[in-house]
Amino acid sequence: MGVASLASPRRAANQRRRAPQIIEAAARVFAERGYHGATTQDIADVLGIRQASLYYYFSSKEAALEAVCLKGVEGFFDAAKTIAAGPGSAQERLTLLINSHLSPLIDRRDFVKVFQNERKFLPAESRKRIGRWSRGLERIFEDVIAEGVAKGEFRADLDPRLTTLAILGMCNAATTWYRKENVPVSHIAKEFARLALQGIDAPEAARRPRRR
Repeated sequence: MGVASLASPRRAANQRRRAPQIIEAAARVFAERGYHGATTQDIADVLGIRQASLYYYFSSKEAALEAVCLKGVEGFFDAAKTIAAGPGSAQERLTLLINSHLSPLIDRRDFVKVFQNERKFLPAESRKRIGRWSRGLERIFEDVIAEGVAKGEFRADLDPRLTTLAILGMCNAATTWYRKENVPVSHIAKEFARLALQGIDAPEAARRPRRR
């Protein structure tokens, strides 16, 4: 067996180990500079490697952006899916969904910012792939809200789709200002959940079973 055949598995293993670090560096650069203001050389500089070495991980800057956006949305989707399928009332699960949607601002802010602001620069096919994850996340919120309406927890006249978009819009907007306000993310999540539930909860009278 030749030296090259031994080196190849080692190189592949090393690339797998470094891949998360590479994606994090790309997220940082895209978040700071924007897609058009960033270069693959900028990403390589953050990592202290040659620009050519990045092409073991990404075929292009566009591919790097797609990888960052995918990581930015798939975590949201997986966490939301688990919450929606879990125990608790629709109110309780919606509160958990809002908290889950905001908590990545603590340790994954760059990924969130890039997903929200830069994914529009992806090629059409890449946008479609990322869009499927985004729409899946919206459906999870919408289904929980619709369940709450059906069970009488939320107002009967509620539009689950519009309510979903309103809640996600409120949560996503926090990315642009939460650091300036110096407010803990946990507090933002608590207040947003309170605001949302106060707006959609069914009146107490509507919750009580009717007497025959």
